[in-house]
Amino acid sequence: MATPPRKTDSGITVRQQYGPADIDPARQPGDAGSFPFTRGVHPSMYRSRLWTMRQYAGFGTARQSNERYKYLLSQGTTGLSVAFDLPTQMGFDSDHPMSEGEVGKVGVAIDTLADMELLFDGIALRSISTSMTINATAAILLCMYVALAKKQQADLSAISGTIQNDILKEYIARGTHIYPPQASMRLVTDTFSWCSTHLPSWNTISISGYHIREAGSTAVQELAFTLANAKEYVRAAVAAGLDVDRFAPRLSFFFNAHNNLFEEVAKFRAARTLWAHIMKEEFGAKNPDSMKLRFHTQTAGSSLTAQQIDTNVPRVTLQALAAVLGGTQSLHTNAKDEALALPTEASARLALRTQQVIAFESGVTDTVDPLAGSYYVEALTAEIEARVKEYLAAVDALGGSVKAIEQQYFQTEIADSAYKYQRAIDEKQKIIVGVNEFTVTEEEKAELLKVDESIRDEQIRDLQRVRAQRNNDAVRDALGGLAAAAKGTDNVLPHILRAVEAYASVGEISDVLRAEWGVYE
Repeated sequence: MATPPRKTDSGITVRQQYGPADIDPARQPGDAGSFPFTRGVHPSMYRSRLWTMRQYAGFGTARQSNERYKYLLSQGTTGLSVAFDLPTQMGFDSDHPMSEGEVGKVGVAIDTLADMELLFDGIALRSISTSMTINATAAILLCMYVALAKKQQADLSAISGTIQNDILKEYIARGTHIYPPQASMRLVTDTFSWCSTHLPSWNTISISGYHIREAGSTAVQELAFTLANAKEYVRAAVAAGLDVDRFAPRLSFFFNAHNNLFEEVAKFRAARTLWAHIMKEEFGAKNPDSMKLRFHTQTAGSSLTAQQIDTNVPRVTLQALAAVLGGTQSLHTNAKDEALALPTEASARLALRTQQVIAFESGVTDTVDPLAGSYYVEALTAEIEARVKEYLAAVDALGGSVKAIEQQYFQTEIADSAYKYQRAIDEKQKIIVGVNEFTVTEEEKAELLKVDESIRDEQIRDLQRVRAQRNNDAVRDALGGLAAAAKGTDNVLPHILRAVEAYASVGEISDVLRAEWGVYE
């Protein structure tokens, strides 16, 4: 009786054995640090510098999140990664009716610069790299960070970090958009332009495949749709008059790491190769740094199970190992209890320790691209590249990502993949340990983090105090300038910065832009 073929999660058939015949002699990955960067963006990779160990954190008020940040820093994390609550992501203040029940729940509540000051109290921005997972309101939160850095007298040319600022994937997979796509793209390109002059060390976007994968895409679709969106951002920036080699070196990417170890490693290697060729051949980049795909990785939240949560520890370990073998520049490891709640301090520490064990005990950092030359990995890398190119050609034929989004192309492809994946689980064609096989009748009760409902009252009191103490004439003047810039063609970032420095709130600034640009339904 013939056994069914083995396939990766992207549907790539896996043969029983691979050998020299499976390697295309025309494919020359070269050395790490050299075009097309298949083996890594730096010649020595982790031998000279480990990846940045970030732990994504933020909940409740800025005071509470500040305590968690200081704890993580004391435990050896080397970069902060800020999670914002839904009202902050959607441009609503904590006292807005739409914020009820959501303040501080899935991230920290930030209403004004006063909250940002509390969030980083006692933390010198010049000495830490900060990533902020924020999109529709990214320009506002970035300006708050800049205003705080100025107060700390930090050198703006040296402060480093990333804003996600990837609005296209919000229309595709996540939904925390505010304005129509064209207006949102203007915010993105205005940010590119302003930062290229004022924040040269800042990553102005983290083009995200993570949420595309969380929505149910395959690994191939995650990479293809992310690169399609990246091309759209580059096209928009060039159309706005920016020189590609001026802004492209500060583009960064954000990918998911799932359980299929070898497919994930091959995906990351293919990503670097494809992007190098896209930037050189399609956009005429001359600076090698414009061709280097630098990326942050987060382990797969959608793979975590609420059943037998300790089983999530080996899952996350495998996923983190895939990211490191794939050459990530930055990594967040999910905590075992995140299928049920925000992580406790103890589970966040264990997630960080997972990275540290890989870094200091496994030996995988001793040599560059340890899986290079594996017949299987090289064949998978080539196959993923070929399949991604087919998707990119299809998106280009539709007129690019914005047009593809408007035609529901991405959304339909992802929904189909998510359905097939779930059906495979339901029919036990795919085994999820503890869910459809190796189950238990009784679960040990886990200690979970709970965010108190009184958070919103506290946040509203702080917001009202800021509004009473600030110079409201200065706020009105700054918001008026922002409205005029939004109506015209001036870069809006200087006006947003002026508004946040006057302690205008996220909601007030977002409302000005809503009034000028409308809301996407």
